[in-house]
Amino acid sequence: MAARQEVSAWRPRVPGVTEVFHAHFTEYAYPMHVHDAWTLLIVDDGAVRYDLERHEHGTPHDTVSLLPPHVPHNGSPATPGGFRKRVVYLDSSRLGEELIGAAVDGPDLRDPVLRLRVGQLHSALARPGDELEAESRLTLVGERLRDHLLRRPGGRPRRTDPRLARELRELLDARVVEGVSLEQAAGLLHAHPAHLVRAFSAAYGIAPHQYLMSRRVGRARRLLLEGVPPGEVAAVAGFCDQAHLTRHFKKLVGVTPGRYRGSAR
Repeated sequence: MAARQEVSAWRPRVPGVTEVFHAHFTEYAYPMHVHDAWTLLIVDDGAVRYDLERHEHGTPHDTVSLLPPHVPHNGSPATPGGFRKRVVYLDSSRLGEELIGAAVDGPDLRDPVLRLRVGQLHSALARPGDELEAESRLTLVGERLRDHLLRRPGGRPRRTDPRLARELRELLDARVVEGVSLEQAAGLLHAHPAHLVRAFSAAYGIAPHQYLMSRRVGRARRLLLEGVPPGEVAAVAGFCDQAHLTRHFKKLVGVTPGRYRGSAR
């Protein structure tokens, strides 16, 4: 098998994320190096072995690895076909440096829920226009990571807050088109981002980003029935482009905007 090196990297418009990095390596081995950001890593195919603080670690398929900043590590394929990985690099606003010691002691986390959420985070980060979803998912991922590092189980009771949920809904209703980031909402409502997401989801049975997209699709439907061409609806309804509108419209309505408009009487 010829050596393969496939990579893609980008910086999304999500606070706290310095880089997203996807790679497929069959033979490449990283030398010892450091990052100034937290490395949140999942491996989709194969496995990686690495040294961190003179201890050997590995990344089987069901593991989430969290490598702390400023601590030297390397990495090489642990399986014959190499490995395929997805990485999110996070700055200290998401995980503080006081957690570095705990991450050095236990960088590999076997947590199926966390593994699923990190995968969902990557899917959201890859879709332009879904920054609120990515920010919400990252907030919950960060909270679960802190639970692990602080040795607190993830099953602690969550406090409901219907008043806060209503205030967030009113804020989303007022900004259907322009939108609002989770960080902005947390500042305006004086609440922690994770508490915002959980309070809203508990009150309405839907995440804030899902609610906002539902409102935008509803606005798009009205515009289409009024005769506005699909190519003009995206911006007016709050979507970043036509593809963004089509993806969410088809997901919630079952057909594309053009087909929906064509079926109108």
